[in-house]
Amino acid sequence: MKLAVLFVCMGNICRSPTAHGVFRSYVKDAGLDHVIDVDSAGTHAYHVGEEPDHRSQVHAMKRGYDLSDLSARQMIAADFESYDLVLVMDWDNYAIAEQLAPAHQKHKLKRLTEFCKTQQAAVVPDPYYKGDEGFEEVLDLVEDACDGLLEHLQARLKK
Repeated sequence: MKLAVLFVCMGNICRSPTAHGVFRSYVKDAGLDHVIDVDSAGTHAYHVGEEPDHRSQVHAMKRGYDLSDLSARQMIAADFESYDLVLVMDWDNYAIAEQLAPAHQKHKLKRLTEFCKTQQAAVVPDPYYKGDEGFEEVLDLVEDACDGLLEHLQARLKK
């Protein structure tokens, strides 16, 4: 069995590439990179082809996550066929992704924060117009949620 996860935010330059990089690292450390694929996308085409926001890269690198090989792409309806989970960062992303999702694939759509183990947050807030603390908050939430997500997928793989 192979599983694929797609992380989604608005422009695919801050939150979703951060989640992509963090979860990719967790998957590799767990020795599951041969059975879990990780990707990210944006609901909007604002930054297609661009690398993650420099601030996201700097803050992620301080925690050991390299995002430099990632580039933004826009989410498409076919992503719901290709991915087992489509994890959005906030309610706006959820609404747009839900409109794209074929009716029989809507069950794959969830908020990343649904997997948080210790943090209490409905969404991962957009750090774009915030200072350093916004990017650190994103990392704190993403690390917590990715920890819970990895446990969830490990249980799925054992079935």
